[in-house]
Amino acid sequence: MPSIDLNCDMGESFGAYTIGDDAAMMDVITTANIACGFHAGDPSVMRDTIVSAREKGVAVGAHPSFMDLYGFGRRRIQGERPQDIEAQIIYQIAAIQGMATALGWPITHVKTHGALGNMAAEDETLAGVCVRAIRAVDPGLVFITLPYSQTLRAAEAAGLSVACEVYADRRYLANGMLAPRQMEGAVIHDLSQSVDQVLSMVCDGKIPTIAGTHLQVTAATVCIHGDTPGAPATARALRDKLTTAGITIAAFAKPGTPAVKTALPHGR
Repeated sequence: MPSIDLNCDMGESFGAYTIGDDAAMMDVITTANIACGFHAGDPSVMRDTIVSAREKGVAVGAHPSFMDLYGFGRRRIQGERPQDIEAQIIYQIAAIQGMATALGWPITHVKTHGALGNMAAEDETLAGVCVRAIRAVDPGLVFITLPYSQTLRAAEAAGLSVACEVYADRRYLANGMLAPRQMEGAVIHDLSQSVDQVLSMVCDGKIPTIAGTHLQVTAATVCIHGDTPGAPATARALRDKLTTAGITIAAFAKPGTPAVKTALPHGR
């Protein structure tokens, strides 16, 4: 019986601003990627999100980004020195790790956010920066990566454990990268289409692409976005559909234990 983790980017509220319904999403997911303050989040939100995850038994990890609060981490930052980006990532992982350790619910992984993640997936140098930052803080952390990405290759080369991530609500290009959001049809809004895509990736090991081709994949985790209206209901419906299809929903790693699944894509 196939098993899959459901992850969500969370803890993105800060100050007077509330983003997403984290409380409702915690009842659906098995892994939470928590904002570290550079694109969203603040110390109080970090703490509250980790406490909520601990109460629900949800694994937690760092969700570092470019230093871009104004652009929510979605602007492509150019011209920064690699060592400065590396320092920023180390800073963010260490912040979440310290908070989580203090609360007795250690982090299990790192997943890069927004433009940082998208750029590193295609840029060998930036991918290496991300991997070095993770190893500098804790080489035992799992790196959530896209299949067919430079980040996956860099993590493998460095000996990091990886959890291969697929998306329920995003379409794929023929090279395995996510279709840009501005491209027509790049975002899937229909639940049945999302379910069909996830079943194809999890059960059949095939990523359907916009070009009509398929790419092989061994998926460890499915990303469910939580910052859109109605996201918790959609996520619950998706989880119910997967369970009905005979798929076990479980975190790829539990706090305080090694990763239970290292999932790599085939056909690279």
